[in-house]
Parts: sequence; C-alpha cells; structure tokens
Amino acid sequence: MLSKKMQSALNEQINRELFSAYLYLSMSAHFQTVNLPGFAHWMKKQYEEETGHALKIYHYIFERSGKVELEAIDKPQANFKSPLDVMKQVLEHEKKVTASIHTLYELAVKENDYPTQVMLQWFITEQVEEEKSVTEIVETLKMVGEAAPALIMLDRQLGARS
Repeated sequence: MLSKKMQSALNEQINRELFSAYLYLSMSAHFQTVNLPGFAHWMKKQYEEETGHALKIYHYIFERSGKVELEAIDKPQANFKSPLDVMKQVLEHEKKVTASIHTLYELAVKENDYPTQVMLQWFITEQVEEEKSVTEIVETLKMVGEAAPALIMLDRQLGARS
C-alpha cells in the first residue's frame, strides 16, 4: 500500500506528465501551422509518450491500492519562435521532468517503498533517453540554423519517427 505522501507525489507526477503531453500537442499544432509536418509528427509522438507515462503511474497507483486524484492541467504555451527555440524549450522541460522523477525516487527511498523505487527506475532510464534525443535535435538545429534545405531534411527525418 502506498503512503499518503507517496500517493500525493505520484498524483502530482501524473499532472506533470499530462501537462507535458498537452505542451507537446501545442507544439505539434504550432509546427503544423508553420508547415513543418515532420516536427509536428515528432511532437505528436512525444504527446503520445507523455500520455502513456501518465497512464503508467495512474495504473501503478491502483496496483498499490491507492487513489488517483486528477487536478486541472495548466494551459500550455501556444506561440513559439524558431524550431531551435522550441526544441530548447523541450530540452529544458525534460530536465524539469527528470528532476521531478529524481525527487519522487528520493521520496520512495526515504519511505522504504521498494516497489515504487523499482517502478521509477523505468522512468529514470526513459528520461536519459528523452534528454539525449532532444539534445541531438537541438545540436543539429544549431548546426543547420535557419537554412531551408537542411531544415526540410531534418523535418523529413523527424517525420519518419515511428
């Protein structure tokens, strides 16, 4: 059974994951609007992943006989600058998510909640992958700048994400 403190923290993480999904969906809409369908596709996949993360925690709470308490999701940003600016924001956001996962893990250790520690190991590994993926896109965008041919090629590459 989850402690009240752990349950509350996991519910807060569900909200963070759903906000992340909502933010990435907003970014996807932006990229669709500026005719970068590959970037839009990549962001929509991020949206789907973040929704999956929220549901993973949602189901875990029930597995531990806890109670899910959903809160309102903040409105995400809707206006963005360049693709590089958007991806830098994604990287900073993912770093915040990583920090929140680490805080959850620290709480699980403090509470001697071994099952939650095990579950959170998956998220820790996932966040390493998330930050690496976004960092690679940021670095590529720094190299190509606003050059249309290179941006179009990167857009196609991101659009191929399955």
